[in-house]
Amino acid sequence: MSSIDQSDTFTLGDRSVKRLGYGAMQLAGPGVFGPPRDHDAALAVLREAVASGVNHIDTSDFYGPHVTNQLIREALAPYSNDLVIVTKIGARRSTDGSWLPAFSPEALTQAVHDNLRNLGLDVLDVVNLRIMFDTHGPAEGSIEAPLTVLAELQRQGLLRHIGLSNVTRAQIAEGRRIAEIVCVQNQYNLAHRADDALIDELTRDGVAYVPFFPLGGFSPLQSSTLSDVAARLGATSMQVALAWLLRRAPNILLIPGTSSVAHLRENLAAAELQLPEDALRELDGVAMAA
Repeated sequence: MSSIDQSDTFTLGDRSVKRLGYGAMQLAGPGVFGPPRDHDAALAVLREAVASGVNHIDTSDFYGPHVTNQLIREALAPYSNDLVIVTKIGARRSTDGSWLPAFSPEALTQAVHDNLRNLGLDVLDVVNLRIMFDTHGPAEGSIEAPLTVLAELQRQGLLRHIGLSNVTRAQIAEGRRIAEIVCVQNQYNLAHRADDALIDELTRDGVAYVPFFPLGGFSPLQSSTLSDVAARLGATSMQVALAWLLRRAPNILLIPGTSSVAHLRENLAAAELQLPEDALRELDGVAMAA
C-alpha cells in the first residue's frame, strides 16, 4: 500500500480519486509564467506523483500559459485509465504575466480546445469555471452567462463534468440550477476558513471541495501552534496542515503543488500522519488567532 492510499478516496464526477492529489501550477516558471527552470525536473515530479499513486492532477492551460499542460502530456501520455486530470478556464495571461478575465463565449470555447490540444485528450474529465470578478477572492455577480457556455460545451461532448472556482455560496446555488456541479475549488486552509459552513453543506450533498493554497500559497502558513504540533509529532508544519485538511471533511480533495520530487514525497507522506484529538483542538484554534 502506498502512503496516499491511507488518505481514502472520494467521488469526483463519476470517478473515484485518492483524496491526496497534485496541483501542477508550480511547474511553470516564476509567477506561473513561462517555462520551468528545469524541464527534466518538472517531468520527474509528474512521473513520481503518478508512480506514488496520485490519480488526481489539477492544471490549467493558463498556467504558463500552456506550459503545465504540455509538461503533463510529455510526462504522462498515454494516460493511465484511472488518472483524472482537472483543468480550469475563465482567465488568460497578458504578455506581462498578469491574470485577466476571459469570460466571452469565444474565449471559453477556445480555452476548452486549448486544454484538449495541449493535454492530448479528446474529452476533458472535469473543467472548473474560474470566476474572475475579483482576482483577490470571490465577489458576487451572476455566473449564468459563462456557465451556460460551458454547459453547452459539455453537451457537445468536449467535457464530462463541471466545477466552479473562486465562487460564493450564492454563485454555487445559481450554478447548480444551470448544470450539475461536481466540485468547488476555493481558497481554504488551516488559517483561512471562510468556507467552513460551505464545506459542511457540500459534504452533505456529496460534492467535492478542493482547497487551493492548502499550504498558504504565496504567503505560506506561519503559526507557532502549527510548528509546536509538528515538532511533537515529528512531522513538518506542512504535513500537519495537510493532515488537518484530510481530517476536516471527507469530501476535501487536496492538490498541493511543488516543483521538487523531495517536497512531493514530503507532501504525500501527510496521508500517513495521525493527528491526536488534543492536536486537532489546538489546530482548530489557529483560524481564531489569525
